[in-house]
Amino acid sequence: MDNPRLAGRYAKSLIDLAIEQNQLEAVYADIKFLQSITKSNPDLVAMLRSPIIHGDKKIAIIAAITKDKIGILTTAFIKLLAEKGREQYLPEITSGFIDQYNQLKNIHRVKLTTAVTVSDDIKQSIVQKVNAMPGVGSVELETEVKQELIGGFILETDNKLVDASILRDLKDVKKQFKNNEYIHRIR
Repeated sequence: MDNPRLAGRYAKSLIDLAIEQNQLEAVYADIKFLQSITKSNPDLVAMLRSPIIHGDKKIAIIAAITKDKIGILTTAFIKLLAEKGREQYLPEITSGFIDQYNQLKNIHRVKLTTAVTVSDDIKQSIVQKVNAMPGVGSVELETEVKQELIGGFILETDNKLVDASILRDLKDVKKQFKNNEYIHRIR
């Protein structure tokens, strides 16, 4: 179902239209709201992707959910998606829009995954360290808790990944034991 090219094109069109009408920040807030809804409600995404439910019903459902919460431009965009039969790509389009908005505003998304919740002081420290990197404008920090990491952290930014988790260390040790050349020489 993923179609990043199509999602990118629709997202770019919406950004261009929002800039043209001086509503970029309002549309960005609307798209963030839509993204939070689609991420937190898998039933809504399933409904959008269902070929059984007609486009008019999908528009009515989305209109009921977003009534008085999103602007006219975003509402018209969602109607256009439904008319073109592209409403199933709404989650991808929202992600594409946010990525392009961040690129336009020089905002770098940083994802921090830890085994336990992180204090605000540590979050601020990470944001400051990333801001100190050359070419970084501002930083948007997203945190996630995965207990299976046991300890440490995983930091993702742009196309870089820093995995300093205990889980990765244990996997490395396990791989070293599996590939123990000394044992192979004895046999």
